[in-house]
Amino acid sequence: MANSHSSDYEIQLADLRENIDQTDQKIVSLLAERQKQVGRIVEIKKQHHLPVYHPAREEDLISDRRARARKAGLDPDFVEELFRSVLRRSRMEQSGQMSRKGLRPGAVVLIVGGYGEMGRYFESCFSAAGYQVRLMGSQDWDRVEELCRDVDLAVVSVPIEKTVDTIHALAPHLPARAVLTDLTSIKEAPTQAMKDSHKGPVMGLHPLFGPTTSSLDKQIIVACPGRDQQACRWILDQFIAWGAVIVHSSPAEHDEIMAVVQSLRHFATFAFGQFMARKQVPVARTLEFSSPIYRLELGMVGRLFAQDAAMYAEIIFASPNRRKLLKSYIENINENLEMIEKGDKDRFIKEFDKISEWFGPFGEQAIRESSYLIDKLIERF
Repeated sequence: MANSHSSDYEIQLADLRENIDQTDQKIVSLLAERQKQVGRIVEIKKQHHLPVYHPAREEDLISDRRARARKAGLDPDFVEELFRSVLRRSRMEQSGQMSRKGLRPGAVVLIVGGYGEMGRYFESCFSAAGYQVRLMGSQDWDRVEELCRDVDLAVVSVPIEKTVDTIHALAPHLPARAVLTDLTSIKEAPTQAMKDSHKGPVMGLHPLFGPTTSSLDKQIIVACPGRDQQACRWILDQFIAWGAVIVHSSPAEHDEIMAVVQSLRHFATFAFGQFMARKQVPVARTLEFSSPIYRLELGMVGRLFAQDAAMYAEIIFASPNRRKLLKSYIENINENLEMIEKGDKDRFIKEFDKISEWFGPFGEQAIRESSYLIDKLIERF
């Protein structure tokens, strides 16, 4: 009887698993059909120079799919995660195809510092889209006249401390109609240098990503106006067609915000890692005791020290204003010494509540976003 009972449920399970396999095949077939529709959308976007990423459309779609999930008795969070993965794959597919679409195919792009990692990255972007790309390194200044001839876009991609001098040396050789731009992480000094030394269109750019980025999908590029923005517009449209998100800012606002986003954040991470190293904290052992949030935070520290020190030194100490901000940060930390020495919990709570109120609704958003990252980290490790 036991064997007969086992045989019955094994047959039932086999039938159910076969049904699941058939359902999975339908899901795969539907995804393939969806991808075909995406291909048709790409063709229309190519013809009309439309951007890959449409934030409002995507959020409306996610809201709709969450509502449908509730009606179907499914977890809306699960369905949202599923569709966000589908949408990202769709954007990646569109970006891959759009990368071969140049808004001005045949236009000449000169990348100064083009043999560096970022220079090579943008060379691949423009070349794949049908632009004529010329690279210029420090050894090519004797050919500057030849390299600048008939250039439509000149991109300065050199270390921060060399940017202004490079702009002043390059600009006199460019055609007046050429757009001159730079990719550095400070914008006031380079943008002013470009305006002073070049009579044509000028725009400051700051890509907020590195050369290992596999796609421009949803990658942010900050654009700072210089001169003749209408003449610069095609460059921004090209980045948008490749999937990037353009954030417009004045050079002054950019530098003020990036002092926090880059300089302060990286220095605080550096200081934490420095302290751990001096105390000889057993990193591997702490991970055995760690919560996911600690692993996430320590991962950001380890990530910093796995990269190029000179690059981060340039970013952190790029300007007097950044160094002034860091000094203020250290002074602010020192103000807490008395609270620590006295173990003043009441003062800590008072400060904590004041800061919490200042952050406002962002606190709830931060919990949602960090919880998502923590869940992903748990799945991975």
